[in-house]
Amino acid sequence: MNDTRQGRQFNNRTPYMYGNAARNIDVRKAIEEAPTGEPLRTLRGERKKAHKMHMGFVYVLFLAAAVVVMGYALISYLKLQSEITSLSDSISVHQTALNNLTLANDDEYSKMINAVDFDEIKRIAIEELGMVYASEDQIIAYTRENSDYVRQINDLSD
Repeated sequence: MNDTRQGRQFNNRTPYMYGNAARNIDVRKAIEEAPTGEPLRTLRGERKKAHKMHMGFVYVLFLAAAVVVMGYALISYLKLQSEITSLSDSISVHQTALNNLTLANDDEYSKMINAVDFDEIKRIAIEELGMVYASEDQIIAYTRENSDYVRQINDLSD
């Protein structure tokens, strides 16, 4: 049963529905005319066999190259992961060493500061070296406009 629309010829087996209304389909007739499952299974098996035999040399070569590239990428990835792990361990060891050295340095600094007797330095400066405290007229106060640096243009001892 053919249907002609706008100069085109269509048959009832066309899966596309033309128009805006669904067609009345005789379900009983469609079930009776439906093919059984056996020929489809046979056809699928034949297609699989044909597909397997169709795999040519170029396709096998392409698959082999893809496997080689993926293997290389995997090995490179694993090597990078190993390097990252070893570098992370190395960083951890160096951080521990740095922390230990910082603690030792702070300890030594505290010992040196505590070992200095500022009263003895003051006594030696005043008694033995003849130093005196500055008088009020010798002290010059200076305020900075910016906190980056100070440039001295004139001698302050005027």
